[in-house]
Amino acid sequence: MKKYTIFLVLIIFASVISACSNTPEQAEAPQVLTSVIEEDQQVETANTTVNSQVSEYSAVKNGLLTENEVVGLLFMVEEEKLAHDVYMVLYDLWGQPIFQNIANSELSHIEAVKNLMERYGIPNTAESNALGQFDNQDLQALYDQLVEMGSVSLAEAIKVGTAVEEIDILDLEEYLTQTEVADLTLVYENLLAGSRNHLRSFVSTFERQTGEIFQPQYLSLAAFEEIMAGSFETGIGSGQQGGKGFENSTSTLTN
Repeated sequence: MKKYTIFLVLIIFASVISACSNTPEQAEAPQVLTSVIEEDQQVETANTTVNSQVSEYSAVKNGLLTENEVVGLLFMVEEEKLAHDVYMVLYDLWGQPIFQNIANSELSHIEAVKNLMERYGIPNTAESNALGQFDNQDLQALYDQLVEMGSVSLAEAIKVGTAVEEIDILDLEEYLTQTEVADLTLVYENLLAGSRNHLRSFVSTFERQTGEIFQPQYLSLAAFEEIMAGSFETGIGSGQQGGKGFENSTSTLTN
């Protein structure tokens, strides 16, 4: 709980500073881009391939998943939902196609994790939750704060997208270190590939939108530069090493 509290205090502080000088009603939003990176539209196809590959594994592991593996699945299905829900709200606010495109990709990410939960008999109690509603109260609070920040300006909304993807990458890398189960590894690596694609798209859009050079908020500079130097990933990606996303999310979403 402490790690979430630190993150939320800092994100609220950044939001207050931005809102004081540039509220949604007062802000003159940057010109909306009409050219959107189309790579993310291919992620659903990649996940379809992964789901087909997953079906080749035994439906039941010899023994039970570890507690960490179960916790990882429960957390990731809601974290992917958080990304989808935030992007849908930001699309409604700003009309930027990138938010809708990546939100659609997140649906396939959610489905991939749900398939694993069904295979191992893990109840998905969050499945019936409406948009913007989460069982995990820390994710609920984070969602509320991200939407608030993304409402300030289009540039801030795009920066929220980069933050979500950086954190997602770090969490997936952490959960990958906690499992040797083949189907979990396969799905997590594919989600990582998708998140790296999403991050590249958001960063490119942010830099064209603002004319500024983007600086990573949670990833190390080395990990960030390695991702940005890569190209679109359609297969199973390998994650870089890093700490857990929310645990290390103590920096602010700076202007």
